[in-house]
Amino acid sequence: MKRLLAWAAFSMLGLGAAQAEEAKPLKLTTTANHAKFESLQKPFNSGPEVTQACIACHTEAAGQIHRTKHWNWEFLNPDSKQKLGKKTILNNYCISIASNYASCTSCHVGYGWKDANFDFKSEQNVDCLVCHDTTGNYKKPPGLAGNVVTQDTEFPQGSGKILKGIDLSKIAQKVGKSSRDTCGACHFFGGGGDGVKHGDLDSSMAAPDKALDVHMDASGLDFTCATCHKGSSHDVVGSRYTPTAKDAKGAHLRGSPDNSANAATCVSCHSNAPHKQDARLNQHATKLACQTCHIPAFARGGVATKMTWDWSTAGQRDEKGQQITRKDAKGRITYESRKGDFTLAENVVPEYVWFNGEVTYTLLTDKVEKSAKPTPINRLGGSPTDGKSLIWPMKVFRGKQPYDPVNKTLITPHTAGNDDTGYWKNLDWNKAIPVGMKDSGAPFSGQVDFISTEMSWPITHMVAPKDKALGCTECHSKQGRLAGIEGVYLPARDAAPWLDRIGWTVVLLSLLGVMGHGVMRAATRRKN
Repeated sequence: MKRLLAWAAFSMLGLGAAQAEEAKPLKLTTTANHAKFESLQKPFNSGPEVTQACIACHTEAAGQIHRTKHWNWEFLNPDSKQKLGKKTILNNYCISIASNYASCTSCHVGYGWKDANFDFKSEQNVDCLVCHDTTGNYKKPPGLAGNVVTQDTEFPQGSGKILKGIDLSKIAQKVGKSSRDTCGACHFFGGGGDGVKHGDLDSSMAAPDKALDVHMDASGLDFTCATCHKGSSHDVVGSRYTPTAKDAKGAHLRGSPDNSANAATCVSCHSNAPHKQDARLNQHATKLACQTCHIPAFARGGVATKMTWDWSTAGQRDEKGQQITRKDAKGRITYESRKGDFTLAENVVPEYVWFNGEVTYTLLTDKVEKSAKPTPINRLGGSPTDGKSLIWPMKVFRGKQPYDPVNKTLITPHTAGNDDTGYWKNLDWNKAIPVGMKDSGAPFSGQVDFISTEMSWPITHMVAPKDKALGCTECHSKQGRLAGIEGVYLPARDAAPWLDRIGWTVVLLSLLGVMGHGVMRAATRRKN
């Protein structure tokens, strides 16, 4: 009996110890609880103050960021030798960051980029929180050059609008890995609004279901952006300036020491023969990008994407001289005095092209001839015979933007801001364009025309489940999705006269054979 009581007491002591151990608060997703760091347990009056606390421990982080496209907004294409990046290129949305820094750089991974004199060597101006916030409370309001507001502030001054201050200490104490929310805070809202630019990236991708994106499915695989765009030393892989159109390296591990291997491709996980049950589909993969079949449409999450933008109609006012706004039947804005006309769409079927990953941009210094055909802002390389191309789905965005008819160049106006020269406020091209061109350092004749443009965006997100991939008849028909694609033979789309003649000859001979056999049988029966 004594032995039994001793065993019971020992067991209860063990149970109590186990319960005490389990009760201890413990983070299993990180090796550091930043809430316990004394350096973060104080008020912060600015973003750079937080960064100084971060780099006291993470000594190499700022230097790593300095080497990336996210920081420099600059990229030298190794093939074309074009200097690209957000700092340099034009688009047919908001056109350019020149003279619009304070608004555009709210999506920069830094603080204080308000003009061309920004110090790119500054470590304290690196923004750690923009990628590592886990609270959802971190905000970088447009117009403040990427700076944050820590106290309630009227902005713009005299507008009566109050920006709520954020508590940087609480945010800094809860930092963690990047997420769809942190990446999406910028990439979902490129071009001036939710889903405007990309078409396959918008706020519906923050917590998508399986039907919208099989990989990012919030209740399934739950991939974050970094699951695919996995690099090292803060350098995120994947580029719109030199994308990998055809990945010949096959499946490879994330973080591969082979720096030329792009982890952000379908092939890097699924290999070049992804269809284990059907070799015919693997044959398709030698001509088609995976996205062509597996992203049947973009803007599928209930958020419309912009498809056209006509700056030439901006500036209209009502009879009282006030700015006007027009909306479509779904309540979507299709005209603003500050911006001009645009069209929006959901569930958009992509356009398809041969693409080999080579992209050449029309820059501010390039001569452009106005013609009936739209000027391409970016030209995509590719052909069915170069051995490097696949058929890719694209969002083709069509615009009408300012053009200098004397210098024959595109124009970068001052299209954002809250000062007296801001076109958004005054709707005056005569003020907006000279300011923008002066800040860009490019010559301007003083004359303004408008030119039609096109810009292509490869579609890579919103991957549908395999049972929602394109069916055969979507392409194998006369007016199918690939009706205009040359260099590939598609049964049911393409006519081959010689093959048709052989086929009909075989049919006719078969019919004659059957008829002859019938006649012989009938004749034999009469004799009998």
